[in-house]
Amino acid sequence: MRVFLWAFFALSFFSHPLLAEKAPPLKAAYQAMQVADEVYVIHGPKGVPSPQNQGFMNNPAFIVTEKGVVVVDPGSSVQVGEMVLDQIRKITDKPVVAVFDTHVHGDHWLGNQAILEAFPHVKIYAHPKMMERVEKGAGAQWLEVMMDMTKGATAGTRVVSANSPVNEGSVISIGGVDIHVLHEGKSHTDTDIMLHLPEKGVIFLGDNAGYGRMLRLNDGSFLGNIRNLNRALATNAKVFVPGHGPTAGPEAATEYRDYLQAVYQGVKSYFEDDLSDYEIKPRLLPKLARWKDWTDFDSLVGSHISLAYLEVEAAEF
Repeated sequence: MRVFLWAFFALSFFSHPLLAEKAPPLKAAYQAMQVADEVYVIHGPKGVPSPQNQGFMNNPAFIVTEKGVVVVDPGSSVQVGEMVLDQIRKITDKPVVAVFDTHVHGDHWLGNQAILEAFPHVKIYAHPKMMERVEKGAGAQWLEVMMDMTKGATAGTRVVSANSPVNEGSVISIGGVDIHVLHEGKSHTDTDIMLHLPEKGVIFLGDNAGYGRMLRLNDGSFLGNIRNLNRALATNAKVFVPGHGPTAGPEAATEYRDYLQAVYQGVKSYFEDDLSDYEIKPRLLPKLARWKDWTDFDSLVGSHISLAYLEVEAAEF
């Protein structure tokens, strides 16, 4: 009986998804697209993590500087991070000297592992609240989420947290490129940073915006998100890199901002008429037709209306 119990424990221990051997590399061929001078983006699929996309869904980016390469949001797994490194090597043989993680959601930063393994002295920047959340368990939770949703396609990934805090007003100068950090309170989450490169005319929005894809707002604020997108637009950048969806001009920020405004103001109007959130949804949907073809609109619009209702309600007290 004792032998049986030991065998059962061993089988359970070593078959746990987080302890499984490393999963294969990404199957699909992704290419880095140049969006500005020495600035490249690898646009991921728009859907949620799945076995088909192997968990890759965000927009990793990199900037080639005189000193080395700066990576923004290296992706959701060690496999995605390795793909990002492969794309960098096609452009330059310079080392990666810095990484920026735009917020706490693991689909954007679990690829840190691959970068650190290749460049052990790399600085990884993030907002202090993100670093705190990761250390308190958010990283482990995201490992579980990615493993579950991809059926093990991210196996071998481990938590590598940022090691260098940045906040509103931080300016990190690397190889002749100034990276201005913007953080104006709660937005998509309360850990978001946007990265403005004035000399390049580029701003990285993180998940403050999706373009052609809806984003969850369970950890965020409609009004805060709108405020941050207006601030991004005020930089007069020419190139806007959203967390998900194609890189574009200012429309990559204005389209999502307009959606958030339409939901919030619509809910506020109906709230003042004493309607509940479930009564508001059918009345508001026709006013949101402009975004109905965006990925995940149908699955998320209901939760957006409910979340906006709670935010409007809270503002009344």
